[in-house]
Amino acid sequence: MQYRQFGTLDWQVSALGFGCMRLPTEGSYGEIEEPEATRMMRYAIDQGVNYVDTAYRYHDGNSESFVGRVLQDGYREKVRVATKLPSWLVEEEQDFDRYLDEQMENLQVDYLDFYLLHALKKDWWHKLR
Repeated sequence: MQYRQFGTLDWQVSALGFGCMRLPTEGSYGEIEEPEATRMMRYAIDQGVNYVDTAYRYHDGNSESFVGRVLQDGYREKVRVATKLPSWLVEEEQDFDRYLDEQMENLQVDYLDFYLLHALKKDWWHKLR
């Protein structure tokens, strides 16, 4: 695996990351084919991928919980995890903490490495400031 310096952080990011928007499914978009998707994700991590990207709405809201299960058994310590605040759902300031807490619980983590604003639009910016 090739790695690159990640900005000014003391961390080398793998040239390939593992995105969780389009995992193998069992029929509908929300039904992740967990054995195959787990095999794929853990194989990628075992080969040196160290960045995993998911989001609140991926796979109809099932992606974060799936990622949380896959990252058990020592896999969490091998990667940096990114997920995204569903900016279109934010109505008030308290929503930031509410969504963050829910997402960390889904991911079964005590911390996130990256928390991004998802699907940011100019019309929503006033709610996010």
